[in-house]
Amino acid sequence: MTETDRQLDRRLEQAILGLLERRAATSSICPSDAAREVHDGDDEGWRALMEPARRAAWRLVAAGKVEVTQGGRPVTESEARGPLRIRRAGW
Repeated sequence: MTETDRQLDRRLEQAILGLLERRAATSSICPSDAAREVHDGDDEGWRALMEPARRAAWRLVAAGKVEVTQGGRPVTESEARGPLRIRRAGW
């Protein structure tokens, strides 16, 4: 992993935590919200950051900082399929 990749990972993790901080305690975000916040450039370029944003969310789950949900219930990385939401841990 390059230093640029590590910086992107940190920026995405910070974006997720920052977005959650600015929302109500019961709110959740989509990984695309973090991708859009970190992306610089054209309107559609954020899509390339979707998978890195999802991976950032799973790292934050492992650190106990967030939960990833589907249909309002927490899911593990191995059972997650399709659209995800991210919320504060312990919500």
